[in-house]
Amino acid sequence: MKLNDLLRALFTYTQDGKGNPDILSIESDSRAVKDGSLFVCIPGYTVDGHDFAEQAVQKGAVALVSERELNVTVPVIVVHDAHRALAELANLYYQNPTKSFSLIGVTGTNGKTTVSHLIERIHRNESQKTGLIGTINMKIGDEEFETKNTTPEPLLLQKQFARMRDQHVETAVMEVSSHALTLGRVRGCDYDIAVFTNLTQDHLDYHGTMEEYRLAKGLLFSQLGNTYDTGRKKVAILNADDEASSTYEKMTSAYILRYGIDKEADIQAGDISFSANGTRFRLTTPDDEREVKLKLTGKFSVYNALAAISACLANGLSLDRILENLEAIDGVPGRFELVDEGQDYPVIVDYAHTPDSLENVLVTVKEMAVGKVFAVVGCGGDRDRTKRPLMAKIASKLADTAVLTSDNPRSEDPDRILDDMVEGIEGEYVRITDRSEAIHYAIRHANKGDVVLIAGKGHETYQIIGDQVLDFDDRTTARQAIKERKS
Repeated sequence: MKLNDLLRALFTYTQDGKGNPDILSIESDSRAVKDGSLFVCIPGYTVDGHDFAEQAVQKGAVALVSERELNVTVPVIVVHDAHRALAELANLYYQNPTKSFSLIGVTGTNGKTTVSHLIERIHRNESQKTGLIGTINMKIGDEEFETKNTTPEPLLLQKQFARMRDQHVETAVMEVSSHALTLGRVRGCDYDIAVFTNLTQDHLDYHGTMEEYRLAKGLLFSQLGNTYDTGRKKVAILNADDEASSTYEKMTSAYILRYGIDKEADIQAGDISFSANGTRFRLTTPDDEREVKLKLTGKFSVYNALAAISACLANGLSLDRILENLEAIDGVPGRFELVDEGQDYPVIVDYAHTPDSLENVLVTVKEMAVGKVFAVVGCGGDRDRTKRPLMAKIASKLADTAVLTSDNPRSEDPDRILDDMVEGIEGEYVRITDRSEAIHYAIRHANKGDVVLIAGKGHETYQIIGDQVLDFDDRTTARQAIKERKS
């Protein structure tokens, strides 16, 4: 594509230097630049792409996009906002890929990963070619890729959407984080359905206030557009039991489909019962009423199921097929995942890392426990400090023994993080800084009928300590501890 043709994506800019070279790739990382690249200089938190402009030219960049004038030998396209320009350019370069398939975005504090996986599996089991982008991984059909962020940067995002289009994906599902929305990573994505799970305290280190956090999530719904196309309806799926939904109703012009348990909704669950083997509830829709049997357990699983059912209905699947596929799903990695080595006490690994998600999972654990509950809980470093005492308070209140430990301490002293946590302690607790030792302690002290919950990291296979990323998997560590106890 010629530079001048690509610049049609930008509404305002100035060009310093003449030329209309062929653009063979767009890059925002100077290390990836090659002959024929257009290099977009992104000002970041720790690194400024403008500082690598000359290096990019030396590596073969034939033009640059910048927020200021640069002294280089190739054309420089000067824009006000390089982040926005990158999204606009990537969308045109990859030819608006999200217009080629149905795109479903899922946002909220808790449940994004589970809801996204449920929606994707239901569609895949209907013989659809599917795509998935989220916290655990990215998938195109049966092919899996690692992901760095819950929602990738716009250049990588559009590139992957183009791969999905070229591989004839029919429905793509993606988690949409509040960071991605405020940073403009999903600009240019043509969403058909936007799903809201819930809003509870998280990421206040970034957003500052719950109000700002709530409004950040709302951007997904405002970006559904402002027209009514009966051929391709835009639908907002909202949790009727969460008060933030009233804000999102006002922020979107899309059709609204509400789901819930406690308040009246279009898609509603009632007569809910839980067991160690799963959950039963009565599902009511505008057209039907059914009994649903999930292999998943807990009230939060009912909400996740309702959100997935609503999205699949909005995307044109039949209720019969949705429920048949949903009831066959065992679970999602790291989400209330059982670690079974034949022991007579359940060991559960869950990603719960917010006060609300920890409370939800502990309430469910207590309902299934015959004996005591041991909760291994930590808090991440360089993140919202205000939730640390809240997490510890919930763990000590709902568990018989709270085992406080490290999560991903990052650049912080793990013991300082634990100091913050113990300020919220009300019940019995044990403090063990080393996460492996904490998991071993809980499993070593569990007896028949007790339950061990290991919360916070879920599917993660690493631990970040200082500037090191170490191999660490709660599930692997738990299996080792169980086997050692048996030996």
